[in-house]
Amino acid sequence: MKIDDILKELTLKEKIGMIHGDGLFQTKGVPRLGIPPLKMADGPMGVRADFQNDQWISLNQEDDYVSYLPSGSAIAASWNQEVAYDMGKVLGEEARGRGKDVILAPSVNIKRSPLCGRNFEYMSEDPYLTAKLATDMIKGIQESDVAACVKHFAMNNQETMRLWVDVKVEERAVRELYLPAFKAAVEAGTLSLMGAYNRYKGFHCCHNKELLDDILRTEWGYQGTVISDWGAVHDTALAANCSLDIEMSVTDNFDEYFMADPLYEAVQNGTIKESVVDEKVKRVLWMMEHLQMLGGNRKSGSYNTQQHRQRIKEAAKESVVLLKNENHNLPWAKASVTRILVIGDNGTRLHSTGGGSAEIKALYEISPLMGLKMLLGGHVEITYAKGYYVPEEMESETNWQESSLEESSNVHAQKKDSFDVSKKQEELRKEALELAKDFEHIIYVGGLNHDFDVEGLDREDLTLPYGQDQLLEELLLNHPRTIVTLITGAPVSMEQWESKAQTILWMSYAGMEGGSVFAETIFGDNNPSGKLPETWTKTLADCPAHSVGEFPGAESVAYTEGLYVGYRYHEKYNVKPQYPFGHGLSYTTFRYDSIEVEQFYEEQEIKVIVNVKITNDGTVAGKEVIQLYVEPKNPQIDRPIQELKGFAKVALEAGETKEVTLTLDASSFAYYSEAKKQFVVDTGVYNLRVGTSNEDIRLEKEIRILNK
Repeated sequence: MKIDDILKELTLKEKIGMIHGDGLFQTKGVPRLGIPPLKMADGPMGVRADFQNDQWISLNQEDDYVSYLPSGSAIAASWNQEVAYDMGKVLGEEARGRGKDVILAPSVNIKRSPLCGRNFEYMSEDPYLTAKLATDMIKGIQESDVAACVKHFAMNNQETMRLWVDVKVEERAVRELYLPAFKAAVEAGTLSLMGAYNRYKGFHCCHNKELLDDILRTEWGYQGTVISDWGAVHDTALAANCSLDIEMSVTDNFDEYFMADPLYEAVQNGTIKESVVDEKVKRVLWMMEHLQMLGGNRKSGSYNTQQHRQRIKEAAKESVVLLKNENHNLPWAKASVTRILVIGDNGTRLHSTGGGSAEIKALYEISPLMGLKMLLGGHVEITYAKGYYVPEEMESETNWQESSLEESSNVHAQKKDSFDVSKKQEELRKEALELAKDFEHIIYVGGLNHDFDVEGLDREDLTLPYGQDQLLEELLLNHPRTIVTLITGAPVSMEQWESKAQTILWMSYAGMEGGSVFAETIFGDNNPSGKLPETWTKTLADCPAHSVGEFPGAESVAYTEGLYVGYRYHEKYNVKPQYPFGHGLSYTTFRYDSIEVEQFYEEQEIKVIVNVKITNDGTVAGKEVIQLYVEPKNPQIDRPIQELKGFAKVALEAGETKEVTLTLDASSFAYYSEAKKQFVVDTGVYNLRVGTSNEDIRLEKEIRILNK
């Protein structure tokens, strides 16, 4: 039966049931017409455990354990579109295997401030990198007849006052920074998209006509389903008369949702036209049709397969970033190591169960300490010291999400401490430092956890929590060869101890095999090839959201920094970061040999082919990320110094040379003109800069663009 024919058969009550939650994660179906309920699930790092339909109480099933995927930050650190596709493929297959229709992923909001609590879910400060990885992830998800739900549309860059904060940002920055990943997702065919909590120009994003009607539907031609974030709708008429299709929330009064009985009554009394309901239902049916939910041969899924676990491990391998490696401290040779001291709470901490809606009921998760022991067996003596104290969460009878719509800076369980925490920190620090005196091989595993990388809460500063700075400073004073490993979803300050450390590794939450990958990296079985997907500033004052703009604001927040987010700011104002965007070392070295450029026009369209020859001139196999930045020379308006417009990850054996091709088009040279309300390309000279980070440029070539 065609969608228009189905629509004629539906009663108003049935239509209304299809466009609001009839459970915490599902809508109402229409059995008499063969229309099933639409079943949704969090989240970006794996399919969330099942709750009771109307209460945030786990069903405590034994069959809903799933594979734990790397976070958005970890996927972005791989700088590998194949990795993004693979993780989308795993996520889609597992969602389908668990009987879900929509998976609430990927998360593509720009990392404006390092303090945003959900940065670990997001990918990058750069819209190009985010867009490229997100589109491949979407394609992977949707191959399993599961809809990706790209979130959170739009300008959702903080957790403080997240339900009400009004974002104030210039249109050019909106178009060049905050919307490109969503536009790319639409072009990639995402079947659903999630509206954000915050307001933009005074209106909540989930009933914002400029965002949903003018830009998304009219300008971009989006045909898919728009789903609200849970509890992001605040008005029946506004929601009904814009392009929102499904209202979801965290409460169990489903019939009282704004797009439930209140909408039914408004249609009945003539204040809202039934045609607006029809349009929403059509889009829901359109998505269901594409998912083979209305008949046809729908794909079956799978979860917890050996293949999934292997693909997750391969993705984790490419996400490890070697920030510093003086004196070639890493990798260690297994034959030369007999005793290891591991210090730090993150050495044993499992992260899959935290983070908010990204929490996972993982089949398993390997910690760094376990990974080392699994790799080295009983041949190496491994001693562990906690090093610092992390307060435990108080037991709570309710799930944090039940109160997540309350205006609180922290919706999560409070910590309990029945003793002097500072004294406990001192005891653990002294214990670790005393043990360190007897060890030549020491690994520190610290950073953040999901007390800080968490939905509903922004960090207060860049400082490492739990007194880690003091511990690291004292440890490195006598043991500078300590391998410092930070597990975080966002940058932290290193100023107090970075100069004393010879070797620093960074990993975001790398999934169920993260600990195995960590151990293999330490001993050279994995050659790190990750690159930073965001700039690591030295201090919070060096971050433009804080030094130029506002963060987190109050009822409103001004993005006064405009275009100058991340590396764009650091380059424009010559602010030296701790580590630059795109930075990441390897156990081998790469030589950039040559750059050749071909330029032509196809049917008046600009096309530039960039061929880069690169050689692994080291002694071991490795992977390098070739980054292409475009620098406008003598621009007619204010523009960033350079912007990422191409990248490719290439695997090279020792001594091997390859040629890598990158393609640019008009969008690579364009900026958004607020006067013309469109992207434009100015005639002029542009410098193509190829390197291994935004600061480490190896090859350059100037070209002239003619405005055809």
